Amino acid sequence: MERICEPELMDEVLQAEAYAAADFSSSDRAVLERIEALLGARGKGDGAELRFVDLGCGPGNITFLLARRWPAARVLGIDGAAAMLAIAERRRRADPAGHRHVHFRQLVLPSQQLKEPCSVVVSNSLLHHLHDPGVFWGAVQQLAGPDTCLYVRDLRRPANAAELEALVARHAGAAPAVLRRDYTHSLRAAFTCAEVTEQLAAAGLGGLEVREVDDRYLEIPGPIPPGRLAP
Repeated sequence: MERICEPELMDEVLQAEAYAAADFSSSDRAVLERIEALLGARGKGDGAELRFVDLGCGPGNITFLLARRWPAARVLGIDGAAAMLAIAERRRRADPAGHRHVHFRQLVLPSQQLKEPCSVVVSNSLLHHLHDPGVFWGAVQQLAGPDTCLYVRDLRRPANAAELEALVARHAGAAPAVLRRDYTHSLRAAFTCAEVTEQLAAAGLGGLEVREVDDRYLEIPGPIPPGRLAP
C-alpha cells in the first residue's frame, strides 16, 4: 500500500477532545514498561537524575505517566498542536503538586530550540504525522547526549486495503467517527519497518533496531549510537 500522509497537526478542537477522551491506557502502559526495561538500573528510584522529552506529546498521556513513575524527573512534553497542548496544560494545572516537574512547549519540527540533551527521548505516534521523517530524526539527534536513550512507538502501514479495513474495525470499530477517520488516515500515513530502517541509516542512527509489535505497531528502543549528530 502506498503511503498517503494527511496534514501534520491534529489541531482541531474536536480531534483533540476525542483523542483525549479515548482509552489508550493499555498501549500507554506498554510504552512505560518498555521505557522502564530500557533504562534498567538508571530507572530505579524517583528519577532525580533523569530528564525526559516526549516528542509529539498530544494531551500528555505518556508525559504524565512518566512523571508519576519518576516523580523527581524533569519531563518536557512537546507538540505542535495548540488544541492538544491546551488539554495537557489543563490536566497539569489540575494537579500542580504532582506535576511540578512537568512542562509543555509548543514547537513545530524542525526547530532550533531543541538544544539541551536529555536522558530519554520518547515518542508515541508522532513519526507518521510528518511528511518528512528526516525532521523527526534530526530532532532526536538534537536532543542526544552521550548517554541518551530513545524509545519510539508508532503505527506501521498495513500491506493492503483489506488489512487496513480489518485493523480499523478491530481497534476503532466502536470509536467516534472522528477517531475512526483519523485512525484510518494514520494507518495510511504510517511507515513500514523497512522504511524506518532506511530512515535511521540515512540519519546516521543505523545502530538502532526497528521491531514489529503486536498487529499494528513498530518500535525503536535503545541507546542512541554515536555518529552524525545534528549541530
